[in-house]
Amino acid sequence: MPPIENDTGKNELKTQIQQLIDSNQVMVFSKSYCPYCVQVKDLFKELKIECNVMELDLMENGTNYQEMLLEMTGQRTVPQVFVNKTHVGGCDKTMQAHKDGSLQQLLSGETQAYDYDLIVIGGGSGGLACSKEAALLGKKVMVLDFVVPTPKGTSWGLGGTCVNVGCIPKKLMHQTALLATAIQDARKFGWEFDESVKHNWETMKTAVNNYIGSLNWGYRVSLRDKKVEYVNAYAEFVEPHKIKATNKRGKETFYTAARFVLATGERPRYLGIPGDKEYCITSDDLFSLPYCPGKTLVIGASYVALECGGFLAGLGLDVTVMVRSILLRGFDQDMANRAGEHMETHGVKFIRKFVPIKIEELEAGSPGRLKVTAKSTETDEIIEGEYNTVLIAVGRNACTDKIGLDKAGVRVNPKNGKIPVNDEEQTNVPHIYAIGDILEGKWELTPVAIQAGKLLARRLYGGSAVKCDYINVPTTVFTPLEYGACGLSEEKATELYGQENIEVYHSLFWPLEFTVPNRDNNRCYAKIICNKLDNDRVIGFHYLGPNAGEVTQGFGAAMKCGATKEQLDTTIGIHPTCAEVFTTLDVTKRSGGDITQSGC
Repeated sequence: MPPIENDTGKNELKTQIQQLIDSNQVMVFSKSYCPYCVQVKDLFKELKIECNVMELDLMENGTNYQEMLLEMTGQRTVPQVFVNKTHVGGCDKTMQAHKDGSLQQLLSGETQAYDYDLIVIGGGSGGLACSKEAALLGKKVMVLDFVVPTPKGTSWGLGGTCVNVGCIPKKLMHQTALLATAIQDARKFGWEFDESVKHNWETMKTAVNNYIGSLNWGYRVSLRDKKVEYVNAYAEFVEPHKIKATNKRGKETFYTAARFVLATGERPRYLGIPGDKEYCITSDDLFSLPYCPGKTLVIGASYVALECGGFLAGLGLDVTVMVRSILLRGFDQDMANRAGEHMETHGVKFIRKFVPIKIEELEAGSPGRLKVTAKSTETDEIIEGEYNTVLIAVGRNACTDKIGLDKAGVRVNPKNGKIPVNDEEQTNVPHIYAIGDILEGKWELTPVAIQAGKLLARRLYGGSAVKCDYINVPTTVFTPLEYGACGLSEEKATELYGQENIEVYHSLFWPLEFTVPNRDNNRCYAKIICNKLDNDRVIGFHYLGPNAGEVTQGFGAAMKCGATKEQLDTTIGIHPTCAEVFTTLDVTKRSGGDITQSGC
């Protein structure tokens, strides 16, 4: 039968299809040879539910039916499943509905009306990405976001940690410190300065926060344009499908939704010692601090600790880092120690194997003076020191303990507040999902949360089956000498495959930009870890040097494609660059050969 050209014919066909949908409890538009259609039909057979099936490939005008179904539902593929007049979707959506219980509700006629299709709790990068994607797919979506002020009273706008008190201000202040080094290098390249150069904290802080403010506004506009309702209120569950939202004036409003996504993120952990919340700051306070912090003690060895300590030192401040045990726990320790050694050679002091036990205020001010008392982790030795600012960076806690998850029945790891999920970010409660930093055993990175949020929305509402891939995620620590990594650390590779089954290729190098200023000769370092059992496939990539994020991103893509050592060796490097070192690595750690570089 030829395509229907006139409106009358189309309207008649649409009426016929609608009558089929309206007159059958379950209506399946299928194709006899399609395995996904067979899967859906088998499901209803297993559930002992009678369904009316129309095999479009066996009908003369089946193509017309499929075109009209596309117009009616926005879905081109089969199967197309309707239950009690409701369009469920294709195979994946039907299986998901069976899994989360919503199919049974539809079959029994329990179609409870909710206020929203989806409520996202948390307005960080992951929550915003998920909510906007769901709205684009035609769903009614709400985002709730509320920043509980720090003990110092600091709060911020929409966008979460990354935008307001994380990646964005951190990278901008790291860039400020790099400019100080560039100014020093400039004299060696022939630039002459008549006046002395100094840094103004207030100017930097204002410029950074003005940019962040523009991002906050942009997010609100984007939500409005995509018809996502944004509510600035603190959300907590009161029932599995119902939340209470409390705004800053204490007004309570209740909302219901068919599904929820938890994207509440994390906040800095305090020490639990006298004076920590009264006198110390965290990264939540640092980037909008109204005064230069002066002589600073950074407590912790996390990436936040080293990044903040690094850029503060780069601004010319007196910085000390107090470390309980190791640097950058969870990262490759060879690389972590090299990054720390570089910081030490450039003026950052380290107090190792000590923990603070008391913080006291000696003098109020902006900044004031604080006394820190610390105890050795190995002996009974006690030390004291005076600082203007104490920055705590000992890790972060998941924001899951005060949002009523017990009332919704969501299981949480009691030790760390993290939420276990399956490979589709689904919690133990089928209609509640979680993404981002609060997930158990997943990367705590903004791009990961964004990717997971988008893909989750597409699976829930767009018929997609694509899941977030948490393997070989590239990342960078913005220490003064930046550290980029992708894949396994040397320790983890050894644990998984055995020392005899991995080969580590490495080299020091001296960036051309560093040669004229004559600094950091052979301080930069490159290393790859290869699996000898799998054609020398690269399973770990590690880079310590300038522009680490830019270098690591490309190699991250190569590792996704399964790059091998031979493929790197046969790749022609771009000269002169730092990244080209990975195309010429020929010394193994096992050999003990010389890895210093000289010349071009």
